[in-house]
Amino acid sequence: MEEAITVPETYNANALVQYKDITDGEVTFPIIKVNDLEYKLDNIKNLYRRIDKQEKQIGQVLDNLTVEGWYNPNTDKEEVLRDLCEIFEHEAKQEIRIRATVAVDIVYNCPIEDVEDFDGKYFLQDELTIDAYNGNIIIESFDVEDADVDY
Repeated sequence: MEEAITVPETYNANALVQYKDITDGEVTFPIIKVNDLEYKLDNIKNLYRRIDKQEKQIGQVLDNLTVEGWYNPNTDKEEVLRDLCEIFEHEAKQEIRIRATVAVDIVYNCPIEDVEDFDGKYFLQDELTIDAYNGNIIIESFDVEDADVDY
């Protein structure tokens, strides 16, 4: 259960504030809304967290650059790469291309006036979609090569 935040009555997120900004030695005094300033401060906090995390990762890499670590002649390349992936929380992947044949059985209530000229292949090419639930899959194309129609 989330704890309720007590907001002081004097707080106004839309109030304008002016602050001193020094960028590349140039001093300015921009005026922005409090909520925009809060957004900037939150981004800065996130940057500090990211820098801390990356400094720890760099430290782990440097700690392994020793004769007892990755420079050890008994250490193979795969072990170093696995360690690096673990340190940087990276999952190494290889893109592969898959060509598959998919069979589908479809029931369609075709209007009577269209039955005589109905072409299942073109109908399915226009109406069929293929989707994937895995976010790592990109369906680049599909083609309906043949469609047998039973009346």
